Amino acid sequence: MKRSAFIRNAGLLTAGVVVNKTVLAAFDERISLRPPVGKRNFTSTAVEDAIKQFKAKVTNKELAWMFENCFPNTLDTTVFHSVSNGKPDTYVITGDIDAMWLRDSSAQVWPYLTFIKKDKKLQQMVAGVLNRQMQCVHKDPYANAFYKDENKESEWKTDHTDMKTGVHERKWEIDSLCYPLRLSYHYWKNTGDTTPFDEHWKQGVKTILSTFKEQQRKTGRGSYHFQRDTNKPTDTLPMEGYGFPAKPNGLICSMFRPSDDATIYPYLIPSNFFAVVSLKQTAEILKTLNESPLAAELLSLATEVEQAIQKHGIVNHPYAGKVYAFEVDGLGNANMMDDANIPSLMALPYLDAISVTDPIYQNTRKFALSEYNPYFYKSSIAEGIGGPHVGKDGMIWPLSIISRGLTSTNDQEIKNCIKMLLATHAGKGFMHESFNKNNPADFTRSWFAWANTIFGEFLWKTYQQKPQLLNS
Repeated sequence: MKRSAFIRNAGLLTAGVVVNKTVLAAFDERISLRPPVGKRNFTSTAVEDAIKQFKAKVTNKELAWMFENCFPNTLDTTVFHSVSNGKPDTYVITGDIDAMWLRDSSAQVWPYLTFIKKDKKLQQMVAGVLNRQMQCVHKDPYANAFYKDENKESEWKTDHTDMKTGVHERKWEIDSLCYPLRLSYHYWKNTGDTTPFDEHWKQGVKTILSTFKEQQRKTGRGSYHFQRDTNKPTDTLPMEGYGFPAKPNGLICSMFRPSDDATIYPYLIPSNFFAVVSLKQTAEILKTLNESPLAAELLSLATEVEQAIQKHGIVNHPYAGKVYAFEVDGLGNANMMDDANIPSLMALPYLDAISVTDPIYQNTRKFALSEYNPYFYKSSIAEGIGGPHVGKDGMIWPLSIISRGLTSTNDQEIKNCIKMLLATHAGKGFMHESFNKNNPADFTRSWFAWANTIFGEFLWKTYQQKPQLLNS
């Protein structure tokens, strides 16, 4: 691609934006935007080999440049690996926020799992993430983000909840407890190693199970409550901090979404789907550890939640037909939308929570990518899903375009997703949290490692399965 076409595709000419000269020079010369070797937080020989292979085989130089910048970004800039008390310990920040989200840390290292057989050092780094995550779960299963320093006080220390030192934020989200289980399962599947699954890990699983059960709220509202002094309604909960009323039906309440925004109706369907698959996967691990009674408890809850989704989570939509709702309350009310963050309704097959060929999923996908989803945005540059988190209309999240591509079986759709991602990085060489549908140079978060790494995952999957789409 020529320099002028690169600028035009990035939406920078129409936006009237002066492009950073260093970035332009990097694009012109295909210079990596990674930190110098000596300043990278962690290096994997297997990942470096993958980058070399991709660059050698993919003829689209902008794609090769973007892959080299983005795929190792988590390792380069956000991983802090050490050994503590004889066990690997890995603290992972999100990028520009010095805190470890259970969700983000799992998602950030997830794309490297396919390489851990080839790289023992990388395997130990991921094992360290699992150990650190279970430390966090033991500290507070209702918190979503933590500090490395267990005595550090949060900027949110005045939140009206049972806040502890070492906790960055205490927003209860089902997916925060699902992601470590997902990472555990696929670490095991890729290595056969059960070393991380010691008594500390098993106790963490028991805590997760009891938290899920408490948040079914069958006998009361449970112990969790949260309110924040804020002018953003998505950052706090009504009704004394317990959220809007819901009728117990077997589903698990999630008071916040993966976006860290408050739910409207507490039964968040994508996250309940995620809980089902995570419980089943963890039960499989436990059976190999001769923990059959605990495995049976997990499977029992998974069955109950799965049946409740089918009974309470499906609605008839006038445009798309039978679809999964985003949120329900057990009283017959449903919130019809989809959000960019994962788990989302569209990303469910990516999490192995549902088959991509499921007819209700396909209807739901049709709905999510239509004007009937209030957070679906479209322009001449790109189309995708956003959400209320950024607080501004028309902001598309690259995560939604990436998850669309990762769950697509249509070559043209996959290709279009890649083209949109190339057209909207605003000449920076990295992904962002969100961008303005009409002006990609208007974006949020210049350092958001999850978006970078999953973009690399999308390109690597396409390279492995359909390389012709990258070179056409």
